[in-house]
Amino acid sequence: MKFLYFSDMTQEVLKRQVSSLPHAPGVYQYYNEAGEIIYVGKAKDLKKRVSSYFRKQVDSRKTRNLVDAIHSLKHIVVPTESDALILENTLIKEHQPKYNILLRDDKTYPWICIKKERFPRVFATRKVVHDGSEYFGPFTNAKTVRVLLGLIHELYPLRNCHYDLSAANIASEKYKVCLEYHIGNCLAPCVGKQTTTHYEEAIGHIRAILQGRFKQVNEAFRQEMHAAAEALQFEHAQKIKLKMEALSNYQAKSAVVSAKINAVDVCTIVSDERMAFVNFLQLAYGSIVRFHSMTLKKKLDETDEELLRIAVVELRRRFASNSKEILLPFALDLGEAVRVTIPQKGEKKQLLNLSLRNAKQARLEQLKQIKLIDPQQHSERVMEQMQRDLRLSEPPLHIECFDNSNIQGSNPVAACVVFRQGKPSKKEYRHYGIKTVDGPDDFASMEEVVYRRYKRLLTEGSPLPQLVVIDGGKGQLNAALKSFDVLGIRGKVAILGIAKRLEELYFPEDPIPLYLDKRSETLRIVQQLRNEAHRFGIRLHRNKRSKGAINSVLENIPGIGTKTTTELLKKFKSVKRVKASSQQELATVLGPAKAKLIFEYLHRETL
Repeated sequence: MKFLYFSDMTQEVLKRQVSSLPHAPGVYQYYNEAGEIIYVGKAKDLKKRVSSYFRKQVDSRKTRNLVDAIHSLKHIVVPTESDALILENTLIKEHQPKYNILLRDDKTYPWICIKKERFPRVFATRKVVHDGSEYFGPFTNAKTVRVLLGLIHELYPLRNCHYDLSAANIASEKYKVCLEYHIGNCLAPCVGKQTTTHYEEAIGHIRAILQGRFKQVNEAFRQEMHAAAEALQFEHAQKIKLKMEALSNYQAKSAVVSAKINAVDVCTIVSDERMAFVNFLQLAYGSIVRFHSMTLKKKLDETDEELLRIAVVELRRRFASNSKEILLPFALDLGEAVRVTIPQKGEKKQLLNLSLRNAKQARLEQLKQIKLIDPQQHSERVMEQMQRDLRLSEPPLHIECFDNSNIQGSNPVAACVVFRQGKPSKKEYRHYGIKTVDGPDDFASMEEVVYRRYKRLLTEGSPLPQLVVIDGGKGQLNAALKSFDVLGIRGKVAILGIAKRLEELYFPEDPIPLYLDKRSETLRIVQQLRNEAHRFGIRLHRNKRSKGAINSVLENIPGIGTKTTTELLKKFKSVKRVKASSQQELATVLGPAKAKLIFEYLHRETL
């Protein structure tokens, strides 16, 4: 085993430590020279996983920085890989190592508590006390808690005092009714006006609502309403009906999924070079009872599988999820206690798609904020994304795009536009008139223009772009490659062609085109390059065509030459204005003889 990054003494220590590692599941910790934990990882086989950091060639700069900083390591052996996953998550949360993804979240989420006491109170809290009380949550949105508590207090009169309502205190008439009783918000259990049986029945319904079991509560209200109506207590029946409507309105606002789906978690991930965005949905009794988005900052080149595994363990711990099934976009080993499902169709697939849409939306919102707050960071991220999408060896900070313009071979021109950091650099745009090609030959025109462009850059010693984009398919791309071969820059400058029909991207020596997501930022920039080159090129083509048409009309008049044509256009600006002028107006510029000649010809010929 070769340790290429360390001093001799460090090499020897690490070599002994790695060689003594067991072939067993566990968690390993890397320490720097100051004795600080800089990375925590889990492994199914500790010896194989840790050895991989030092045996293989490390291509990633981030991983190389980690390996350079390792001074010593420690490990913990655990019974299963699931235990290793849980321990890894705990250690990351506790130590926040420099090279692990960020899982910092000191925010406390609100819960709804049903207090363990006689005549239990129901209230919101951010502190969980392990005294036997029931806690429902946590909720990611405090507004949801307020709305839910408002519904509960609207449906059920509950006490909110802190009195000790023991049977002895009530029997001794220790307390008196308060304002809450007089305004109808409480039924005064403190003075024996409400029994524990009646109160506990209400608490049972509240518990069902908090668990998402609305059907049970609705059925209880329905029976009470019918009973009141049969007893001719129509006012009471009307109050129960209003409560049913309030419950139905709340239920309609919640995300009802399916009565067939009970306790299920859903988790998806969207990532780029720097960040990962995870969306978590929790379902109970056919409804989405919780949703949460988490942002993870990458420290190394973690895969989506590694990131999602850590996020799932953390989210399930944070929100106290006991669901036996979790829906994921790909397979993960989360231990025997959890069944991972990768849905392909049906309601579960729709749930997975819903979670994925929310993850993508979280990413878009984050990118918009970065773009507004830190344009430089946004630009760097886009360049890194393009490098990955287009399989480049370096970020394309300097891109050039070529396009040809002609109609039936007339007035052929070409354009080269330049983008730097993903944005147009208009002062570097260049027009080219085609010199060596006769007739409509796009391939030969492209070969000529690419050769002229990079021949000049090489002669001047100017830097070449990291990426060249050719507007066209395989034919135009191969034509440009001929010039690359002649100039000896093939392989030194990345090049691709974009075809308009399906926006497919062609690469040299690859017969299968690349299709990017239509909403991809990489495709958007390549399309912008193509469109800008087309716009810039067509402008010159139209100017040449118009100038040629104007000159041909005036110069076709017998006795009228280029000098006279120039004088007319300088004065009247266009052939249309020349034709609209009177013979006297023309005479003031050219004299009576030429004015008569031009006037008679233009009013005899049709332009």
